[in-house]
Amino acid sequence: MPNRLAHESSPYLLQHAQNPVDWYPWGTEALERSQREQKPIFLSIGYSACHWCHVMEHESFENPAIAGALNEHFVNIKVDREERPDLDQIYMTAVQAMTGRGGWPMSVFLTPDMQPFFGGTYWPPTGRMGMPGFDHVIEAVNEAWHQRRDQVHEQARQLTAHLTQAAGAVMSPAPVGEKTLLHAATMLERAFDHQHGGFGGAPKFPHPMDLRLLLRVWRRTGREGVLSMVTTTLSKMAGGGIYDHLGGGFHRYSVDARWLVPHFEKMLYDNALLAGCAVEAYQATGDADLARVARETCDFVLREMTDAEGGFYSTQDADSEGHEGKFYVWSPDEIVGVLGPERGQTFARVYDVSAEGNFEGQNILNLPKTLTQAAAVLGRDPLELAERLAEDRARLLAVRSQRVKPGLDDKVLVSWNGLMIDALALAGAALDEPRYVAAALKAADFIQQKMRRPDGRLLHAWRQGQAKLPAYLDDYACLANSLVTLYEATFEERLIDMAVELADTLLEQFLDREHGGFFYTAADHESLITRQKDIHDASVPSGNGMAATVLMRLGALCGRTDYLDAAGRTLEGCAKLLEEMPTAAGQLLLALDFKVGPSHELALVAGQPAAPQVLRELRRRFWPNKVAALRAGRGHSPHLDGLFEGKSLEGDQWMLYLCQGFACQQPAIGAEAILAAFEQHAPAP
Repeated sequence: MPNRLAHESSPYLLQHAQNPVDWYPWGTEALERSQREQKPIFLSIGYSACHWCHVMEHESFENPAIAGALNEHFVNIKVDREERPDLDQIYMTAVQAMTGRGGWPMSVFLTPDMQPFFGGTYWPPTGRMGMPGFDHVIEAVNEAWHQRRDQVHEQARQLTAHLTQAAGAVMSPAPVGEKTLLHAATMLERAFDHQHGGFGGAPKFPHPMDLRLLLRVWRRTGREGVLSMVTTTLSKMAGGGIYDHLGGGFHRYSVDARWLVPHFEKMLYDNALLAGCAVEAYQATGDADLARVARETCDFVLREMTDAEGGFYSTQDADSEGHEGKFYVWSPDEIVGVLGPERGQTFARVYDVSAEGNFEGQNILNLPKTLTQAAAVLGRDPLELAERLAEDRARLLAVRSQRVKPGLDDKVLVSWNGLMIDALALAGAALDEPRYVAAALKAADFIQQKMRRPDGRLLHAWRQGQAKLPAYLDDYACLANSLVTLYEATFEERLIDMAVELADTLLEQFLDREHGGFFYTAADHESLITRQKDIHDASVPSGNGMAATVLMRLGALCGRTDYLDAAGRTLEGCAKLLEEMPTAAGQLLLALDFKVGPSHELALVAGQPAAPQVLRELRRRFWPNKVAALRAGRGHSPHLDGLFEGKSLEGDQWMLYLCQGFACQQPAIGAEAILAAFEQHAPAP
């Protein structure tokens, strides 16, 4: 018989609907039962693409003896961390405080009033390799609850006090400025892997926010070594097994230092952030290969991660047919069987396919040499080889698509969709790909129409026609930021109206007016044991970093000093983090770079004849510290009226008013003068 999770919409929760564990979703029914019966709560948090979550389910949650013990002694709650990041943040902090580490599956025991007192991550069903067995953990926790309950409550009280103190002690205001940015770049240089790119050793994560910061420090200082860290990392990643050479897009991270063996899940947020990073690196360098990687990543998302209604799905699993990575690996015989002996052998040499394999006897496609280097080794013309390999990749992709596909988590999350809308809008504008901009517009309109409450407030998650859960700080901030980028790609002023509405809600519902910064949950959110502030980047940008970013951009566009003040106070409140742990604060540093400036407001007034080369040149340049607006005729958004006030059109010529700090220079009149102004402030590569 299915348990209560059968009524949920989350793919992760539905995976556990047939477990013999008497699972509840998080909610009043479970919490009230725990209070009524004075039974502790076993809280299990994971997500659909988590490999070890699958392992613990099969080993323990499908085990009748373990399920029986859980059902007898605890109220069991299963949570999808992607649906409830608020709960995940609180209890992950608790697990890290108790054990010194974290991860998923997260397993936490709570008192009936939701206070944690014992926790960990994955436990095997019985003890092995120095790890306690889950059967022993259940027995020990139950014994402590019945025999030493006062000690349990005291431990829970102390841990909850620590969580509350940590959440409240985030802000320690101090001045921040250009030195803060340069110090962060120095810290990244110290961690940089000059051989393989990236930062630190294995396992190695992409760090897209840090790469985008380095691009800005390079623009600020002109130091080629800073730019080289970005291009080396992106090049090594794009040549490694972390990149899907057939289908495009990036896997989650690499288990080794050279980007060869990935953890094979594909997350929407990684691909959004890395596509945007590749676009900015292309704008900075003009490197066509970076543009190719950005295109292939966007194409992957549009092909495989997009709902018919316009939203973007969350995750593709790492596992297929019960084996991690099985969908992606190849043998030499399979390659030759598809391509034939001559082309197959050439492809195998270029993409590191061998009889012994590079991953558990199979082969992850990767490029040990660039295509130019491989052509030299093979004695082939580089262009001819590239064309043949592109044909071969397409044939192999068609064959791979017939394999059993990894699981798909098809829920739509506002925050991650905001990141993808931003990337598509940026890529569409910079690479002159209108279909990317069209997809971004469709997703933004989908959220506007299908993921809001009747009062206009956002809902966090949607799946198969059902939207639910009050939205969080990063939902509002990521979506608002993407709408600004989408406005700059289309100049549809309604997008600014939408962004301002979201930003106003940020100030109304999330701002800590006493200490600065933003809470992760709204003022009218469900009451939890503490109210967190999300300031550290993880795999996604921090909520406070995204809030500061969009408020700086919208404040400049709309002349809203309240936005700029809230962003500035947030940055100053995070000064200690920016100084001591800049590698955990990339998004905050991106906002700080905009604040330090010099930042510009570009007001374009358009006449006839149209000057499309003006927009093409504007969008293809790396000019991160600017906002741009365009009016041709009368605009409808009152939020942009201030920027365009007094900026009239002279005849049919296009005019550019270049402003800084709400003060404008003499206008550049005509396409030639406008392009000269662009070249002065953002030279083309």
